[in-house]
Amino acid sequence: MQPAFQEPVDIEKGLLPEQQSRIAKSLQFDGKKTQLAAEQIKRLYDLFIGVDATQVEINPFVETADGLPYCVDAKLNFDDSAAFRHPDIFQMESLDNIDPREAQAKANNLNYIPLEGNIGCLVNGAGLAMATMDLIKLHGGDPANFLDVGGGVTEDQVTAAFNVIMTDPQVKAILVNIFGGIVNCATVAKGLIAAFNKTGLKIPMVVRLEGTNVKAAQELLQNSNLPIIAADSFEDAAKRAAACVSSS
Repeated sequence: MQPAFQEPVDIEKGLLPEQQSRIAKSLQFDGKKTQLAAEQIKRLYDLFIGVDATQVEINPFVETADGLPYCVDAKLNFDDSAAFRHPDIFQMESLDNIDPREAQAKANNLNYIPLEGNIGCLVNGAGLAMATMDLIKLHGGDPANFLDVGGGVTEDQVTAAFNVIMTDPQVKAILVNIFGGIVNCATVAKGLIAAFNKTGLKIPMVVRLEGTNVKAAQELLQNSNLPIIAADSFEDAAKRAAACVSSS
């Protein structure tokens, strides 16, 4: 179903006066009422930009008996990536109505999206996370989640990410795929060891680490004597993770 009226907006120029008027007229306001409605529409646009919204929905937008336009009810969605600019807004968010795993991830500044597969993924960087899921699928596996720990990940965040994955009962194996440009691989290794010891992991975990402090990270994992499956490459890691699930 197509909307009754669309008005493309140049983000650099903003919502121009003539556009405000066109939108007001499309809503059947005329005469002096057009200017009043246009002012409300401009305020809505400024609100959308000012709070980093992804959606501002007004329903209904009404005209009172004396001809004044009002926004009577509203629905707003906000860009999570802009939370640092609007702590006053995001502190009002209730986590009661979202998946507990998503709430736990959010509380630890992790980007997590649950999926329907059985291979848990712990990756740094959204692009690498997407590529990891693609390669798992290519080798016959099925990712259980998208989880990006970000570039400045701490040991505690790695442990938290591990715990988020482990609360999914569908997960039968875990693939850790880290490319340490900004991320310190040794930090990731310490977080994995701490999480492994805390949870007593009973499922296979495949780990592929590359980049900053990778040798120190590999030594930490080897000396931990934990049953971690080390992968030689990205593709090797995906193959091993898929094989772990197919043989279980």
